[in-house]
Amino acid sequence: MDATIATISCTHSPFCSESTIDWVLHELSKLETSITHFVHLGDVFEANAASVHGSEYSHTLLDEYAHAAKLLARIRKELPRGVDLTICTGNHDDNIQAADPKRVPADLRQLVNWMDHPEFGQEFRRWEWLPYEKTRRCVKRVGNVLLQHGFMAGGNSDQNEAIQAINSCGGHSHTLVVRGHTHRPLPPTQIMKNPTIPLPFWCMNVGCLRDYDPPPAWMKRRDSSQWGHALGIIRCRNERPSRLSGVTWHAELIRR
Repeated sequence: MDATIATISCTHSPFCSESTIDWVLHELSKLETSITHFVHLGDVFEANAASVHGSEYSHTLLDEYAHAAKLLARIRKELPRGVDLTICTGNHDDNIQAADPKRVPADLRQLVNWMDHPEFGQEFRRWEWLPYEKTRRCVKRVGNVLLQHGFMAGGNSDQNEAIQAINSCGGHSHTLVVRGHTHRPLPPTQIMKNPTIPLPFWCMNVGCLRDYDPPPAWMKRRDSSQWGHALGIIRCRNERPSRLSGVTWHAELIRR
């Protein structure tokens, strides 16, 4: 069985503009009849209200929920009926529900489950949310394609984290690992053992959909020049990895 996966990352509601959402929907409209899986790779929310740092914004967590629910609903309605809808929880999302009194006091933590919100929870419950943890439970597998949010942020983090994900999910050759987290788009790239020896693994990063011009204040001492808006389209064989041999996928990074 063949699958077509569309994937985005790091919308950071409410900082994903209407024009950016319109661009995503336009790209999806070109493929809507063939898409079988849609995967949001996490950081759905900015999680400003659960930050350990002083607030630099005027919006509330409720504003983030409202924006994210509308964004997810617009995407879902652009897709064919019956598409597999998955969200790989990101670190910003996880911060909202983290058991950390510096973020949300324990006596208020029962209020931060977006699934239970009376107005917006219905949309959030339409999606399967994978946990943010360094285990195979945080990974969405479709054939020989693995999708996750990501944990590392260094210059070689796409390759290093891809190898970790592949090892934790069985070590199958010719696997592609797709992630977000760093906001730096990367087209499908073969992983190298050293400058001359390639490994039978690939990595890809779909960047972000957050507004980045200007970058947020917390990036003023860091480099955001490589940030970019992108989405990924992957076509693959959707079978058990043990039944697959060679490269059984084709991936494309679409940059805005």
